[in-house]
Order: sequence, then C-alpha cells, then structure tokens
Amino acid sequence: MATAKKKATAKKATKKKATAKKAPAKKAAAKKAAPAKKKATAKKAPAKKAAPKKAAAKKAAPKKVAAKKAAPAKKAAKRKPNAAFMAPMTISPALAEVIGAKPMPRTEVTKKIWDYIKKNGLQDKANRRNINADDKLSKIFGKKQVSMFEMTKLVSKHLSAAK
Repeated sequence: MATAKKKATAKKATKKKATAKKAPAKKAAAKKAAPAKKKATAKKAPAKKAAPKKAAAKKAAPKKVAAKKAAPAKKAAKRKPNAAFMAPMTISPALAEVIGAKPMPRTEVTKKIWDYIKKNGLQDKANRRNINADDKLSKIFGKKQVSMFEMTKLVSKHLSAAK
C-alpha cells in the first residue's frame, strides 16, 4: 500500500510540472472546473516562483546595456571635430547682409542665421519647424517660408570655399 501511495504522489508531482509548462489558456480552463480548483492553486504557486526569475533576468540585461552605453560616451569625449566643418567659407553678398561678410565655418553660419531668426521672431508660431523669411532672408531662401531642414540646403548655395 505504501508503494502505491508513493507512485500516486509521484504521478501528481509530474502532472504539476507538466501543467506548469502548459499555456495560460489551459490554466484558465482548469479554473472553471470545480474539482480542479485545488490543482489550479497549486499551479499558480510554481508560476509565481518562475516569474521573479524572469524579472531578475530582465533586470540583469539592462545593466549590461548600460555598461555598453557608458563605453561609447568615453569615445565621444575623445572625438575631434572634422576639419572640413571648421574650414572658413566665403559668404555671398546676400548672406553677408544677415550674418556679416567675414569668412567663417558652416557651423558658425548656421548659428548666426538662427540667432538672426530668433532675434527677429521669424519662426512660425503654429509650426515651429517653419521659418517665415523677411526681406533679407527671402533673398537667400528664394521664398517666403522654409522648413528648418531645407534652410541649410538653401544657405549652402551662398557659401563657397575660401581662397
């Protein structure tokens, strides 16, 4: 008799392990059956134990990602500016009315144009990506309204390599 009980408990244990691996939809079906209520509660307990392990694994993964992100930050600090961006450019007379005639790099040209736009309130109120050109800027852009992404393309036509 004792061996029969041991076999029965062993079968129940293997069933519990097998049902813990089944899909959640089958667990919901087991809950509906009245005699299976005790088994459903037993199934929930292993599932709760398994969930923290998954959460711990997920928590460990972001730490690795954070470590990877930290390494490129050090590389960014060592990065030197590209000499092509720092080369002084000759400015056309139309653009010189806005930012000055002195040769300067592209980056400075863009900064000075933005200073002019902000100083004169030329950014569109409804859509901040658009710039409403005044008389000076309309000579450069060729139209009354330009998107900020299109602006640099239009300004580059007024720049040439310094001699």
